[in-house]
Amino acid sequence: MDQKLEVIAIPVSDADRAKEFYAGLGWRLDADLAAGDDFRIVQLTPPGSDCSIQFGTGITSAVPGSAQGLYLVVSDIEAARAALVAGGVEVSEVFHEGAPGGRFNPHGRVSGPAPEHASYGSFVSFSDPDGNGWLLQEITTRLPGRVEEAVTSFGSASDLADAMRRASAAHGEHEKRIGHADADWPDWYARYMVAEQAGTELPT
Repeated sequence: MDQKLEVIAIPVSDADRAKEFYAGLGWRLDADLAAGDDFRIVQLTPPGSDCSIQFGTGITSAVPGSAQGLYLVVSDIEAARAALVAGGVEVSEVFHEGAPGGRFNPHGRVSGPAPEHASYGSFVSFSDPDGNGWLLQEITTRLPGRVEEAVTSFGSASDLADAMRRASAAHGEHEKRIGHADADWPDWYARYMVAEQAGTELPT
């Protein structure tokens, strides 16, 4: 039986302020429901995400701002950072870890993206108005076993387009090796994109 993470509760002190902040990031507003003064639930979902966040009144007893290390996965860390900056969000520079765990500790961060933009290695951090901390992590190729080949999917049109560009570049090298145009390029693209997401051996 599948068990899919659906919602994460975020502790906030002002639901309206938090709603405005996350909606300003371009997150989809799914619900804003109240029952008297003791219960209110606001739900938003990041673009392309299967998991949402909820906050409001009577949702969690956690201290506002105590949620830390929340991850948002992106395929292009610089573009994602630029979008946050354009939206008026105070955001860190792109960084990578100087030592294991450095992503969680400002003193363990090294300025700039990971060498060769290694997948999983580049980060950006920002916080919501209460101080709940988010990390953007750049992932371009999943580690083996992290994605099932039978259920390969893409979170957004831009992620799919990026994957197609990488497949196109690799296919160009493939055609150079075989010395002629590959009429079966759609099948080759499909094998490449599935293997890349699943972390298995790429076609050559």
